[in-house]
Amino acid sequence: MLILSSYFPIESPTLIFFVVLLIILLAPIIMGKLRIPHIIGMVLAGMLIGEHGLNILSRDSSFELFGKVGLLYIMFLAGLEMDLESVKKNTRRFLYFGLLTCFIPLILTYVMAMWWLHYSSTASFLLGCIMASNTLIAYPIISRYGLQRDSSVMLSVGSSMLSLFMALLMLAALAASYGEDVGFGFWIGFLLKFFLFYAGCIWLIPKATRYFLRRYSDAVMQFIYVLSVMFLSAACSEAIGVEGIVGAFIAGLILNRYIPHVSPLMNRIEFTGNAIFIPYFLIGVGMLINVRTLFEGTHMLWVVALIAFFGTFGKAVAAYFSSLLFRLPKSSGHMMFGLTCAHAAGAIAMVMVGMRLEISPGVYLVNNEMLNGVVIMILITCIVSTMMTEHAAKQIILREKAQWNPNKKEADDEKILLCVKYPDIAPQLLELAIMMRNPKLKREMVALNVVYDDKAANQHREQGIRLLEMLQQRASSIDVRMQTQVRLATNIANGIKHAFREFAASEIIMGMHVHTEINPKFWGDFIQSLYNGLNRQIVLTRFVQPLNTLRRIQVVVPSRAEFEPGFHRWLERLARMASNLDCRIQFHGREESLELIREYINNHHTNVRAEYTFMAHWNELPKLAEQVSEDHMFVVITARKGTISYKNALDRLPNELMKHFSGKNIMIIFPDQYGIQKEESMTFTAAQHQEESSIYDAILQWINKHRK
Repeated sequence: MLILSSYFPIESPTLIFFVVLLIILLAPIIMGKLRIPHIIGMVLAGMLIGEHGLNILSRDSSFELFGKVGLLYIMFLAGLEMDLESVKKNTRRFLYFGLLTCFIPLILTYVMAMWWLHYSSTASFLLGCIMASNTLIAYPIISRYGLQRDSSVMLSVGSSMLSLFMALLMLAALAASYGEDVGFGFWIGFLLKFFLFYAGCIWLIPKATRYFLRRYSDAVMQFIYVLSVMFLSAACSEAIGVEGIVGAFIAGLILNRYIPHVSPLMNRIEFTGNAIFIPYFLIGVGMLINVRTLFEGTHMLWVVALIAFFGTFGKAVAAYFSSLLFRLPKSSGHMMFGLTCAHAAGAIAMVMVGMRLEISPGVYLVNNEMLNGVVIMILITCIVSTMMTEHAAKQIILREKAQWNPNKKEADDEKILLCVKYPDIAPQLLELAIMMRNPKLKREMVALNVVYDDKAANQHREQGIRLLEMLQQRASSIDVRMQTQVRLATNIANGIKHAFREFAASEIIMGMHVHTEINPKFWGDFIQSLYNGLNRQIVLTRFVQPLNTLRRIQVVVPSRAEFEPGFHRWLERLARMASNLDCRIQFHGREESLELIREYINNHHTNVRAEYTFMAHWNELPKLAEQVSEDHMFVVITARKGTISYKNALDRLPNELMKHFSGKNIMIIFPDQYGIQKEESMTFTAAQHQEESSIYDAILQWINKHRK
């Protein structure tokens, strides 16, 4: 043992990183077999390998760095994944729950510390501030179960930030009372600095983000830009005297609408945090915990028990009282308690502030007893938080499954066919398809490249294969399965139609024809043949700027569109798109159509910010051009000839779009409609002719035979 102990703690950076990766790898496996949340495994592993355990690793600067990044990452992800529209609709709930989860634990802990632990009023107030705040240490569990937009989760995240901010303000006031520059001017300056910081973030980050995303589509550059914004915001927050996690959370909220939840960029951000930074933070928290202090005597056990109980009990009272007040299910109350009861690095930071505050020469506000009590409390609350959150997440999933109608999934035939040709717009078409698909169905998509069968077919086929491989890699980065096919055809439209039937697709998404001097026609050579020969939904798009920078979707709906069989399909796709982009959607049409659209949105997509504008006649289409900006998507719901919503004014659509909407983001949707497809009728007619000609040949043979 002495020989082995001489090698510890490990100092080699390579071995340190190896040990940490080994813990990140094995903790979920071991904890999974024990049916314990793997987050606890990370904390326990940190206790075991730290200086208070086997002393395998020392808590060096790498744990300080990566641990700080992990804490910032947790709050940044919480801001990115919040449903801002639901937050606006439930502002009062956030405020009530935030105040309750802050002041109930603070008051209970303050009274307990004064009466039973006999601490001073300032030490009791500091302990109350520690218990008023909390750390979302169990948030990775939420991400694993896909419950980021559950109402109880969003309430917990919002209230955590509110309670943390108020606790930090009270701590700043306490620390300021020990300084020389205390007074009204200090608080005016502090509030002014915070207001300027917040206003600067709101003004600068959106402008810079739109500029960057419009000009740079490289995945690595976008990822680095997002992290840079997070760290800059956190650094500015610390510069004005507020914890960096507040700045990281604000950055996440502002970037929320520019990083769709189903985008590859979001997947990369979550993957990096959950794979490296957040586990590093959890292991570092475990290394701070010294369980041996529990065996120093019964008084220490009494201190730890009181601190852990009253802080946790206060959070429980706030969570369950709020769930009753808001009439939420019991499982939501469990979730709110589980997420808000944990304390981690924030509590340590507050204790460290107290250890620097000198009451009298040589006597500090926080002694070793309070420090050890808070550290052991962190372990207890982390275990309670992760186990309760895991339990609540399972209950919410089971509750949603009990309310889910299984027939709905079976009736949905969604399978998107993506027709791609040009590498510069293919990634945007894939992103659009991902925005419109239903992730709950977990259906695969199909990417098709049709090559004209001529002398250059082999060269174009190789280019198509490389393009589809690139799309397949992008799709796999967000766990979307994709089939690909390069198809040779003498007629492009027929090639697409044949592939559509072979793959049993439900709809087509493709780019619009690019007008050139050689081919100035609006529809190009084959699109008109395609939508006339196929009665399923076809979405044609033209992008001027990236999807995630759009602020509004303007949709023009023809009269009687609600009578078409594809009415709900295109409406569902546009609603999903607006929800994922977190942008407004405005429908223009007749009152009878708008009423049905409003009813559908209110029943199925309550988080979508929809507006409805009466449009008396299709001739008003050119007037809308003045309302469509560069960061809008203009969507036209059209119809094929002979259908119930078709009108002669649609014949002028190509000229009007070219004249009034040049340089704008455009989407044209041909909905599902009834009728026998022309190709099918042509096939049937050809079969009839073949049968008739064979009969005719037989008659001629019989006549010639008898003539002889």
